[in-house]
Amino acid sequence: MNQPVGGATWTTVIGGEFVEIPATIEGIRATLAPERAEEFDLVVARTHAAKLPQVLADWALPPEALAEEDAVIARLKAGDHSDSIPQHDSMDDDGGGGGR
Repeated sequence: MNQPVGGATWTTVIGGEFVEIPATIEGIRATLAPERAEEFDLVVARTHAAKLPQVLADWALPPEALAEEDAVIARLKAGDHSDSIPQHDSMDDDGGGGGR
């Protein structure tokens, strides 16, 4: 897999496949069309530091990942919890849980 601009990457699953997405502001910006890059710059500049990792992850994800996420959310809202793991089943002994 090619190393994205900016070097660092996150690994995620999209469509059942592991993919790397950029994990730097520079790398994410390099993947965007010029008009989206301007919007990205404004959003990042106005984002509270505590929320920056989530905002960057949202911008780094390709459209197909966002559509997949929207479909899962719609399925869950409709009451279909198949393929879900209850939080208490996925916690470590120390009570830790997932982020998102």
